[in-house]
Amino acid sequence: MDRGILEREPELVQLATAAREAADGAGSVVLVFGEAGIGKSSLVRAMPDRLPLQARVLVGQCDDLATRRPLGPFRDLVGSVGAELARAVTEGGDRHRVYEALHGELAVTPHPAVLVVEDVHWADEASLDALRFLVRRMERLPALLVLTYRDDELSRGHPLRHLLGQVSRAPRVHRLPLARLSLDAVRTLSAPGGLDAAQVYEVTSGNPFFVSEVVAAGGTGGVPPTVVDAVLARLRGLEPAIVDALEQLAVVPSAVERPLVDALLNGGVAVLAAAEQRGLLAVAPERVAFRHELIRRAVADSVPAARRIDLNRQVLAALVARPGSDAARIVHHAAQAGDQDAIARYGPDAARDAASAGAHREAAAQLRLVLQQRHRYTPPDLADLLERYAVESYTIADSAAAVTAQREAVALRRSLGDTLALGADLRWLSRIHWWAGDADEAQDAAREAVAVLEHAGDDRLLALAVSNIAQLRMLSDRYPEAVEHAERAIVLAQKTEDAAILSHALNNQGTARWRGGDPGGRHQLEESLEVALDAGEVEHACRAYANLIWTLLDNLQYTEADRFLPPAMDLADRAEHLGFLTYLHVELALRRLAAADWEDAERHAEFGIHDFLPARCPALTVLARIRTRCGRPGAGELLAEAREIAVRTRELQRTGPVAAALAEAAWLRGDHAAVVEAVAPIHAQARHLAGVPYRAELGYWLTKAGHPVPADDSAHPYALQARGQWRRAAALWHTAGCPYEYAAALAESPEPADKLTALARLDALGAEPLARLVRAELRRLGVRHIPRGPLAATRGNPAGLTERQLQVMRLLAEGLTNSEIAARLVLSVRTVDNHVRAVLDKLDAPTRRHAAVRAAELGLLAERET
Repeated sequence: MDRGILEREPELVQLATAAREAADGAGSVVLVFGEAGIGKSSLVRAMPDRLPLQARVLVGQCDDLATRRPLGPFRDLVGSVGAELARAVTEGGDRHRVYEALHGELAVTPHPAVLVVEDVHWADEASLDALRFLVRRMERLPALLVLTYRDDELSRGHPLRHLLGQVSRAPRVHRLPLARLSLDAVRTLSAPGGLDAAQVYEVTSGNPFFVSEVVAAGGTGGVPPTVVDAVLARLRGLEPAIVDALEQLAVVPSAVERPLVDALLNGGVAVLAAAEQRGLLAVAPERVAFRHELIRRAVADSVPAARRIDLNRQVLAALVARPGSDAARIVHHAAQAGDQDAIARYGPDAARDAASAGAHREAAAQLRLVLQQRHRYTPPDLADLLERYAVESYTIADSAAAVTAQREAVALRRSLGDTLALGADLRWLSRIHWWAGDADEAQDAAREAVAVLEHAGDDRLLALAVSNIAQLRMLSDRYPEAVEHAERAIVLAQKTEDAAILSHALNNQGTARWRGGDPGGRHQLEESLEVALDAGEVEHACRAYANLIWTLLDNLQYTEADRFLPPAMDLADRAEHLGFLTYLHVELALRRLAAADWEDAERHAEFGIHDFLPARCPALTVLARIRTRCGRPGAGELLAEAREIAVRTRELQRTGPVAAALAEAAWLRGDHAAVVEAVAPIHAQARHLAGVPYRAELGYWLTKAGHPVPADDSAHPYALQARGQWRRAAALWHTAGCPYEYAAALAESPEPADKLTALARLDALGAEPLARLVRAELRRLGVRHIPRGPLAATRGNPAGLTERQLQVMRLLAEGLTNSEIAARLVLSVRTVDNHVRAVLDKLDAPTRRHAAVRAAELGLLAERET
């Protein structure tokens, strides 16, 4: 048995079982993860022997390039897949074509496909997007998707985390965390060479790759102290020409295709025979690859810097001489060789290729590299590059970079006297400032864009600039001004017959009218949606959906919001508009918060905390309110960040909910002065507006804190509570489907019977802080028999784990797999999967190992009395 496969029999059995299920039409995703050298690739290599005979195994590799190859792992499949997929990934540009071709390739029957993407932690953005597309459809495909990655290299903001979060919600997921080898396994591997197994285990910590390299190196001279020494020991005795060839290939961070091998090595693959025999390389007719990435790195790191530069220069020359070479690969080796001319020449094309494939992070990285050579470009070309970099940075939510680059682009446009380009760039600068949460800067750039374009003779650019003004006025609650600007934009858009701008302007006008108290605005907003859908303008349709849903939620029209959420999310999902999909997830989190479905609300809010500020602010607010209502720690830190974001936006839709959340938290802890401090300034703004929701809720909290406010005669339930009409308010909350607010309103009754009913509802929701206050009020009223409520397992631990989650945590810490935990607790594996995900989330742990360490630090591993 292969050294890396020792002790991997359970994982191979799970892979074979998943493949058989896929053959029956029940596709799934398998996650294979662990540290570098743990045996992920070895497991993948051993997998075909265990699969059904008719299965097709397709393997793609993600590479550790300075800037990733767009669709790199799928380009590796060329030659093993059908012509449509091969053309789609080779030609690039149309990512939807790639998605459909991938789907079609995996849908082929009767032979099920097993698609393996190795080292997904190095995946480019376009590949991650394609994998997101597949993950959402795997359950309906006769295929298996296997992803391998290093879990110990995933930071909180790593791009792979979003994909893993999506995978965790897929119907069928198999997680295969690979553990290190046991001492017994190391003893078995060390025996043939007569090595001291204990010493080998101590040096390698049971890492299969380290173990195999040490064993292969040794028997004499003791155990090498590092894996680099182990690899270099295997180079000793090879002819200098072979070592030279290995060093040449080692600077290429990917498998090296045969034409490139022939171009780089005198004598081609023949010179590699001895290295292949020693297990350093895997040589195939199509390509050559190191047996393990760590071997390649060890060889590359051993090369002196001066020689490494020369080796990269040779790769660069070979790639430039070959028609059709990836621009991204050319730029990578140009950077490693220090060839600034090549970076300047090929970098813009590499960025354009990445952007057209949807790999916006890679596009931004390429342009960042290019702009280090800005002196090599003419002012007009430099302005174009800066604008492209700003737009790519805006797309990936790198707001600081986007603002800086776009400001430079605007400055260049001014010096060039290009009026139309200046106006267009100023409009972009306004949008980027809003994205970054800088309201004042956004307004200034928007006004100047209109002034520049007013008499420039381009009605389309002017219409977009005017509509941008309308959008900003609407977002800052200046509704009459928003309506006026939007009306002008509508006329210009109709004149130019531009459906996208028409939808944009109708959206701004309809939203402003509706939020300003005119119900007719809703019809106009829905018209905006229809125009966008009819014209195929997906982005504008998503924005119309988002504003419709947000306003319905504000108006407590949850049933109506439920009608729009599914088609909106489906549209954003199918079109891969991930920014809007994120925002819609946050809106769904608000909906689930209203329904007091805390767990589901948290799950959807998590989509927003790693994305742009307009989604991050409400996502943080939702998470904070849940922690506040459930009595869990951490709400203060979340609200502090949300408040900082909200203040910069100057938008009541951000500041209002944050102030309300701060007020609720302060009131629950008995700090009435903090309620007034958080709410009074925001309420002073809201009470002059026609929009009811924020004015009503903020006025309610001030009233509860004993602070006088002008009477609010609206029928909003919070306004009713502020006027003491708790029973009418409770009825409205109940009708709207808001159980927490219903119980809170009922608890304001002077009657003990009503308070006891409210208490029962709060206990059922797990709303311990408010329940505690209601119990105190009942005691003050002299009620003798007050229910103690459920024993809160969450009260006994600082992480907020439920009793079942504590049980799962302890078994997880013992090293049990999810299947073993399910058998021990008599649960389904799917249920255990959900519990494990919740445990990792609550402990803020990226892996099971981290969770066990965190649980031990919190004292959660000892059994508790119940």
